[in-house]
Amino acid sequence: MSESPLWSPSPETIVQSSMKEFQSHIEIMTTLKFDNYNEFHQWSVDNPGEFWTSLIDYYNVAYEGNPTPAVKNLNFSDYSWFPNLKMNFAKNLLKEGKDKSIAFNFVHESGLKREVSYKQLREEVGSFQQSLSSIIQTGDVLACYMPNIPETAVSMLATTGLGGVFTSTSSDFGVNGVLDRFSQSKPKVLVAAAGYDYNGKYFDLTDKLLQIEKELPSLEKLVIVDFLNKGVDLSKFKKAALYSDMIKAKGECRFIDVPFDSPLYIMYSSGTTGKPKCIVHSVGGTLLQHVKELGLHTNLTSEKNIFYFTTCGWMMWNWLVSSLFFGSKITLYEGSPGFPSLKDFFKIVETEKINIFGTSPKFLRALEDNGYDKEFKLESLQTILSTGAPLLPEQYDFVYNKIKQDVCLSSICGGTDIIGCFFLGNPAEPVYRGEIQSLGLGMDISCFNDKGKEVLDSEGELVCRKSFPSRPICFLNDENNEKINNAYFNRFKDVWHHGDFITLTSRKTVKVFGRSDATLNPGGVRIGTAEIYRQTESLPYLADSLCVGRPADGDVEVVLFVKLNEGEDLSEDRVKEIKTQIRKNTTPRHVPSHVWTVTDIPYTRSGKKMELAISRILQGKELSNKEAVANPECLSQYNQFASS
Repeated sequence: MSESPLWSPSPETIVQSSMKEFQSHIEIMTTLKFDNYNEFHQWSVDNPGEFWTSLIDYYNVAYEGNPTPAVKNLNFSDYSWFPNLKMNFAKNLLKEGKDKSIAFNFVHESGLKREVSYKQLREEVGSFQQSLSSIIQTGDVLACYMPNIPETAVSMLATTGLGGVFTSTSSDFGVNGVLDRFSQSKPKVLVAAAGYDYNGKYFDLTDKLLQIEKELPSLEKLVIVDFLNKGVDLSKFKKAALYSDMIKAKGECRFIDVPFDSPLYIMYSSGTTGKPKCIVHSVGGTLLQHVKELGLHTNLTSEKNIFYFTTCGWMMWNWLVSSLFFGSKITLYEGSPGFPSLKDFFKIVETEKINIFGTSPKFLRALEDNGYDKEFKLESLQTILSTGAPLLPEQYDFVYNKIKQDVCLSSICGGTDIIGCFFLGNPAEPVYRGEIQSLGLGMDISCFNDKGKEVLDSEGELVCRKSFPSRPICFLNDENNEKINNAYFNRFKDVWHHGDFITLTSRKTVKVFGRSDATLNPGGVRIGTAEIYRQTESLPYLADSLCVGRPADGDVEVVLFVKLNEGEDLSEDRVKEIKTQIRKNTTPRHVPSHVWTVTDIPYTRSGKKMELAISRILQGKELSNKEAVANPECLSQYNQFASS
């Protein structure tokens, strides 16, 4: 473990943090005294009902009914949180923001900007509800096929205010990807952009929308958002109306309270091995998890401006929009982070006075490769969040050496499965190189070895031993719970098995090594792919890499695919250097049997390397849902290798 932190909060920062203030509140309420965060976390795990109820009271969550019992049972046999509570998600998100405060600060890659105040947001939500209320009733689904623009959030708030269910995917999905998702969730209304810009190019969605309208039988209304004012010919459609027309009717926001465990969001697994699984999340569980994570672990308040680069097909969009609960300013960016350049995109943090900036290891690596070196002062920046993949130790160095020294670098880890995080930042705790700061409050997290025994300072499986409010209610089309049990509960009895390979340190920080189902296992020795990426990241001629295992002669051989920087080639000497670098800094078992050059590394649309998909290809298995791949044109090269 690292002996000294890269960053430590000042005593004043600790005292003024939301985390410390909430801890002090609990100490007063319980007459207990916690000497450190780990003791506080342990209390939250040992007393989950009291913890989550205290969170509701502390943040003045709006509800009807009785908060007791908080939970009927803490095993995973069923969802039993707050059975006597009712609430409305949109009402909670819109109740705090002051009329004149900015809710959404929209920035487009072209330079287009637009601000939406909380007053304007509430008015637009109410107006849209007037047009939706004859179609969307409690439990009905509205889907968005949209870019990251304010109208997407308005659609979500209008729907959930009416007690409906919201689901979304990003505008860059093809027709099959949209239908694979929405044919399962069966929306009555689809809100879709007429087109969008990316990397300086306009993409017209008209033909795709015509096909979706025709092939989505549940659809009663198609609402088209022409936010770039390109013009739409409605005569081509049978069920279409313009969003601009549907918000002309004025009306007050309507908020229908529903049971705590009512469906709120339908999220989708990556779907690389078949149709995506439809993960259903609850109104109350999502709200409480996001309030805890944003308010306590991220230190978000009404005075702060939060910016996370995300699409509407990634759970980080849902997470970001929950920032409305605090009356905060949310900066939405739509477009390519590389247009006109990565540095121009990153300059948004300075020009828009961002306090909390969310990104990914992939972006930080690209910024480093482009030679970024303290080019902006970033005086407003207090916190950098990173997720989507493990943040390598060397990337911690880059942030503190080249971006900003006085910043809380919070790597966070969770997923679509829980619409939140298991591990998070902590404004009152230090940052150690290569380690996530803290376990999430109320989450009974552990690291198990293959025998189901807890281990510290040793690699193992991420598990959660007790139920938590943001666990999924169910999967769609899973009457016997076969899908959900296979996903989380078959590995360890009545314990949530997340599928991440981690080390839980003795000081209760966390190192994440990637998906355990993509873990390499040559000679029976488990190897996290992040250990290999840590070595390839340091080689200047490599732009990216992907490491997978392939069955060979009753064992597993390590295969490394590398993407070279422009103008570079993969000579025999360089292959030898790559293998030597890996052998020297890891073990001989980490050394790849094959190093293969490719023009691109496949990623999901949320920026995750597709190790499992390539593993399937190398095993001769079909990759049935290529819509999940952000850059599917590169897959043919992997098929060539599989057949060689």
